[in-house]
Amino acid sequence: MKIAVVIPALDEEGFVATAVESARGNGVDVVVADGGSSDATLARAREAGARSVQSAPGRARQLNAGLAAVEGEAVLFLHADTRLPEGWIGAVTRALADPSVAGGAFRLRFETGEGGSFALHLLEWGARLRVRLMGLPYGDQALFARRSLLDALGGVPDAPIMEDLDLAREIRRHGRLAVLSLEVTTSARRYEGRVFRHMLRNWLALAGWRLGLDRARLAAWYAG
Repeated sequence: MKIAVVIPALDEEGFVATAVESARGNGVDVVVADGGSSDATLARAREAGARSVQSAPGRARQLNAGLAAVEGEAVLFLHADTRLPEGWIGAVTRALADPSVAGGAFRLRFETGEGGSFALHLLEWGARLRVRLMGLPYGDQALFARRSLLDALGGVPDAPIMEDLDLAREIRRHGRLAVLSLEVTTSARRYEGRVFRHMLRNWLALAGWRLGLDRARLAAWYAG
């Protein structure tokens, strides 16, 4: 099975090379979809072995620009500050060997110092609980899907926020969403000093998404 990896990025020169390197593998097409970076993101991505495409900013737009530039039977969407684990290609291939599986995601682990952080471990536990109870992994868990499904959907749902949940919902509507036992490792930078505040904001945003609140207003609130 040929797998492509799409990495949306905007001013991610400090992280993107590591993400690209973790995704590279035999036959894997890695594309960074840049939303107009003003730093060395594109140079770092290319040095690490990725192709690149330009896009208007916005994660859904960037994901779709990357999707249009790759070929493969499966496409994995990877955040620029997240690393895939060793053995990820085999794990994805084995999951999609089951025709009932439409896509999937990985377990989540945050990059922490020695001894870790209780608050971040609580976030990891919350992510596992969300997936177990609702079947809704976030984008930082490296969502992947069959290309045939993505083509049938017309690409990643175009929304200003929570396009990852939209995609996870569509995967579940069209088959089984496999949660792999392997863990991706993501940066905890956006949680520094405000883990519980950010956790509450995430759960409120999730509630707004489930209630069908206006997505543009939800995005403006979330960014505020």
